[in-house]
Parts: sequence; structure tokens; C-alpha cells
Amino acid sequence: MNIAELSIKKNVITWTITMVVLLLGCLAYQNLSRLEDPEFVIKEAVVLTPYPGASPDEVEKEVTEKIEKAVQEMGQLKRVDSYSSRGLSTVKVIIKDKYDLDSLPQVWDEMRRKINDAQRDLPTGAGPSMIHDDFGDVYGVYYALTGEGYSPAELKKVAELLKRELLTVTDVKKVVFFSEQTEAVYVEMSKEKMSALGITREEIFNALSAKNLPADAGKIQIGSEYIPVFPTGIFKSEKDFKELFIAGRGGKLIYLKDVAEIRRDYVDPPRSLLRFNGKPAIGIAISTVSGGNAVTMGNAVKKRIDQLLPQIPLGMELGVIAMQSEAVTEAVNGFVVNLAESVFIVILVLLLFMGLRSGLIIGFILMLTIAATFVLMDVYGIALERISLGALIIALGMLVDNAIVVVDGMKVSMEQGMEGLKAAKKEVGQNAVPLLGATAVAVLAFASIGTMQNNTGEYTRSLYFVILISLSLSWLTAVTTTPLMTKLFVLDKKNEKSITTGPKDPYGGKFYRMYRGLLITAIRFRWITILTVAGLFILSVFGFSQVKAMFFPTSTRPQIIVECHFREGSHIRETEKGVADIEAYLRTLDGVTDISSAVGSAHPRFLLTYTVPVDTGSHYCSILASVDGYEKVDRILLQAQDDLERMMPDVTVNVKNSSTDLVPAAKSRCGSAVPTPACCAPWPTRPWISWRLILKPRPFAVNGGHRLTWCSRSLPRTGPDAWASTVPRWPRPSSPPFPAPSPAPTGKESN
Repeated sequence: MNIAELSIKKNVITWTITMVVLLLGCLAYQNLSRLEDPEFVIKEAVVLTPYPGASPDEVEKEVTEKIEKAVQEMGQLKRVDSYSSRGLSTVKVIIKDKYDLDSLPQVWDEMRRKINDAQRDLPTGAGPSMIHDDFGDVYGVYYALTGEGYSPAELKKVAELLKRELLTVTDVKKVVFFSEQTEAVYVEMSKEKMSALGITREEIFNALSAKNLPADAGKIQIGSEYIPVFPTGIFKSEKDFKELFIAGRGGKLIYLKDVAEIRRDYVDPPRSLLRFNGKPAIGIAISTVSGGNAVTMGNAVKKRIDQLLPQIPLGMELGVIAMQSEAVTEAVNGFVVNLAESVFIVILVLLLFMGLRSGLIIGFILMLTIAATFVLMDVYGIALERISLGALIIALGMLVDNAIVVVDGMKVSMEQGMEGLKAAKKEVGQNAVPLLGATAVAVLAFASIGTMQNNTGEYTRSLYFVILISLSLSWLTAVTTTPLMTKLFVLDKKNEKSITTGPKDPYGGKFYRMYRGLLITAIRFRWITILTVAGLFILSVFGFSQVKAMFFPTSTRPQIIVECHFREGSHIRETEKGVADIEAYLRTLDGVTDISSAVGSAHPRFLLTYTVPVDTGSHYCSILASVDGYEKVDRILLQAQDDLERMMPDVTVNVKNSSTDLVPAAKSRCGSAVPTPACCAPWPTRPWISWRLILKPRPFAVNGGHRLTWCSRSLPRTGPDAWASTVPRWPRPSSPPFPAPSPAPTGKESN
């Protein structure tokens, strides 16, 4: 008794399992996690080491090189990028592709130990190093909190309220702020008054450092209670600083307000700024837990914010910069529609070539296979995203192959007079193992994708697993449910009556007679047939060479990114003025809706494929311009690139879209398209910045329709000279539209 015979004899169990699988498939589809892209680990970390007062050259030689050497001892290392600026060393650590989500935490632990061991080799005043191994977190929900007439401190207070409440929302992992302004108490000392009263700066520093420190003042017994003593004198506002006593010469006590002015303000200049539609803002970025549902999280966040709106002061607004749940819903719905259309087309073709009953049977088996695939995807935690849904669309044509063989074979046997059970036993017995082998071959054709130990393999791994699951289930349903349904429904009453009159030749129809004649003619003129096939093969090879190679299609995200590098040393407020001019221009473009500008730093990683640069500073800005339709992105992108280069010839401009390229594109320092590296001239000496790149960079990358070129000098991987200097050139007008950069440091600085 083979499996088909068992399925028919135990038809109640077979029907029950079939109905249960269909029901569970519907429930699993509703429960599956939904993402725009597959979960992908960004194998990068950033190590920041402060060295206050040091020049870029000193930072490079005394700090950056030591951190690099410590990191290079790791066998998991793929590449190290470093960026040395005044007072700060930034080292970007990139790990080999073969390390996944499970093994990466151990890699970061080893890196922390190496860097901690290197701290003792750093010069006095440098460090400690700050390690950000969550550099690859994706913040799919990104808001901008604005409030005209409100101070940054008032905005931050409301942002803290939102953060506290949003951390309790389903599937929320982390809530971080971007460009919040830090408050500070400024003590501006008067040298004349200090000299007259005999007060030194050290005495003021010591008095300030001794305040607001927790100290155990002991306990006192009052009746039956033992009550701790809490000392007074804690500063609660900047006004309390004025009443601080400073011990002068001879033990004389002097108020701090007598020798200094105390005021409360913000740290100036700020490290970064955020503008939303021209208004100052605080960014609120929210990430999803690993394996979480981005749609569920996004909808829950929006619902919770709607509940909190009464607690937000009038005049404050939350603008949406990025909402992954909406993009995921749109992307998944688009793929689901494509999947439904593909299923409909397959069933329609089956009805056309195999008849009504056979086509409906195979169509039902196809739906059953897809439902069972959803069940196993839910069990193994495979989310609905562009790769897994694309895998289902790819597999559709193969999912019906096994069922077609069984249905057609049983139909022919039954039309010749064989009883349905015997026909099922015969066809499945003859074809089960060959069909299983064919299914295994089809699955193994995609095995290389599932076993690739690189970024592409990790990103597309769900493609292999979905095809493995769906094709395996297609074989299982072909040898179980398909024979049962074919026995019951493949023949109508007319065919059943004709069987009793005698066996019928299944290949005696007009179509088969024409096909037989075509085969006889092809065999008779065999050389013509062979030459025709060979010519078609050569033509197909030539045609394939003309097909444009693109692993992923162009992004359909309705958003463009404008990256600008102003002159090195530009004050962040001057950069902000230039950004305001760019925003004013972008608002004149047809289709642009919202504009979000990050000044002095890049936006948080709001999209998996968004590359966050580490070599930012007060001269850098990243502008996100939302468009009311992705069809307009290419036109706006090219127009903005050309117009901004003409408007600001001394500013490096790179306009691009939200690329789906897994490998971050090389960054251009000249921004505009350049035909060859030979067009570049040596970069002028800039003593206020140093750039190092360990290992050889990519020669070029294409991003956003523009060729971005690196010109580099490749040197040994290790040692003090292991660096590559970028050497682009851009026009330098005689009268720049923005202030010239600050002069190079001379060694003299004023406080």
C-alpha cells in the first residue's frame, strides 16, 4: 500500500487534514511578521575616542593608530576605516560577512576586550573609548517634534514623556533622540574680581566639584524610629550657584556671584541640528525588536501617540520623517497582489490546456500548498518581505508540476477504464520517487543562495528556505490530496458513461494528431531542426549578454537624499544657513512634500540600506525630501543634482535615492559625476583633518544614477603609512556663496 492508496482509503483523515491546513494557513498569514526588507545584521561598530585639544595629526598618531592595531588583532576583522579630526578619533570596525546575528555578540565582546586593553597605551587626557556596537540598528519609525515659540528644553521635556510611554508599546526595542540640545550652566569668571579678592580658578573648580555629590550623613534615632539625615545645600537651579561660598585667602568666604556671572544656556555650538520643514526639531527614532512585526509596532506607536496628544502642549507637532509600517504594508500588499495575480494566471493556463476539472483540482492543490507554506513560515519565523514573497512567485510555476503529472496520469488511466484507486496506486507508485528527485534538483538549484556566507546570502536566505518548504510540500500534496481529489472529481458523468463502451485512445484528439505530425517532420529534417535549435541558442546567449545586470530593482521609496559637504571648518550655524537655501530650492520642485535636514551629523539609520557616514562634522548635512510619488524621484534627482551644483559650486553635493544595494556605495568627495579618476587633482593640504582607510577601497560605485569615483593610493595594510588619500577636485570660485573656512589651527586657542 503506497501513500496515495492510504490517502484514498483514509479519506476522512485526508479531508480533515486538508481543511485544517487551509484554516491554519489563513491564520498563519495574518500572524506572520511583516518587514520591508529581510532582517539583516549590519556588521559594523564605531569606536569614538576623545582627545581634547589634540590636532588631527596628533589624534591619528597617538590614538587612532593604537585603536586600529588593537582591532586588527581580531581574526574576524574585514576592514577598518578611521577618521581623525581635532580632539576626536573615530574608528569604524567592519566584521567579516560570515558572522551572523547569533555569533556577532561574541565578536563585539572580544572587540571590547581588545580596546579596553589598549586604553593603557593611550596618552594622558585621551579616552576612554566609547564603543557603539548598535550602529546597525534600524529605526523604522522616525518622528520630528517641532514647536514654534517653544525652547529646546521644553521640546525635550515633551520628548522624554513620549519616550517613556512609547517604550511600553508592543515590539518597541529602543527609543533614541536626535539633535536634542544639551543645557549647561555657564560660570563666566572675572579675572579682575578674582585678583582683587584673591580667588583662583582652582578654588572655584574645587568648590563646584564638591557640590551635589551624594554623601552619607548618618542616621538619628527619634523615638522608635531610626531616620537617615539628608544634608541640605544641593543645587536645584542655576540660581543656587550664586550662593556658593568660595574659601579665599586667610579663610575668607566669598560668594561665587561676586567673582563670576552665572547663566543657564545651551551648549554652543551644538553638535548637530535637525530641521523639519524649516523649523528646529528634535528627532525621535524608534526601532523594532528582533523578529518583531514592523507593521504591528508602527500601528501600535501611532495609536499610543494619538492617546498622548492631549498631554502635548498646544503648538507642538509631530511630523513623520519615516514610517516603516506604511512602507511595509504597501510593499507587502504589492507583493501579495502580484502573488494573487500569478496564482490566477497559473490557474487560467491550467484551465485552458488541461480542462475545467483538472485545472480546478490543480488550482486547489496550489492554494493548499501555499497555505501549508505559510504555516511552516510562521513556525520557523520567516517574515513576509520582498524576498520571501518573491520566492513564492518564483516557485509558483514549479509548485504545480508534481500535481500535473499525477492528475494527467490518473486521468488517462481512468479514461481507459481503470478504477480510480488502482489508477492512483499505479501513477503514484511509478512517479513518486522520480518526482521527489526532480523536486530535490529544483531545490538544490537555489542551495547556493542559502549557503552563501556573505551579505547577499544573509539578505536573500529566505528565498532558499521558502522554495525548499514550498516545493517539498508540493510533492507531499501531489501524492496525498491530489490522488483523492482526482479520483472523485476528474471525470464527469459523460466520461464515466463512455468508459463503459470501451477503452478510449487519450491521444487520438485533433491536437495530439497535429503535434505528432510536427514531431515526425522535425525528425525527418533532423539537420534543419538541429541547426535551428543551435541558432536560437546562440541568439539567446547574445541576447542575455545585452540584459542589464541588476540584483535588485530600483527603489520605489518616494524619497530623495541630498548629502552636502560644505568647506571644512565651517561653523554649524553657517552650514545651517546654507541648508536653509537648499531647502528653499527643494520646496520649489514639483512633488516635494516634506523636507527633513540633519546638520552636523547624518540621520539615524531609518532604512536598512541607508548608510550612516562616520566622517561627519559641522560642515556636513543630510537632507531627506519626501515626494508624493516615486515616479517623480528620478526626474527630481537629476534636476536637483544639476541645479545645486550650479547654485553652490564650492559645496560637495550628492543627490541620490533610497538605494536597495546591500554594499554601501563609496562616498564621493566631489559629489558630481566624473568620468575617470584621471580628472582628479591632488587634494589640497588640510592640517585640520586626517582621513585613513585600512585596506583598498572600491574603485567606484554607482549610486542614484551617478558614478562616484575614488582616487586612492594603496599602501600596506598595517603600519603608520597604511592609508589611502582621496583626491577629488571641484571648482573653487573667487567669491564663494558661503563664508570661507576657519584658518588652520596655529597652536594658540582661546577659551
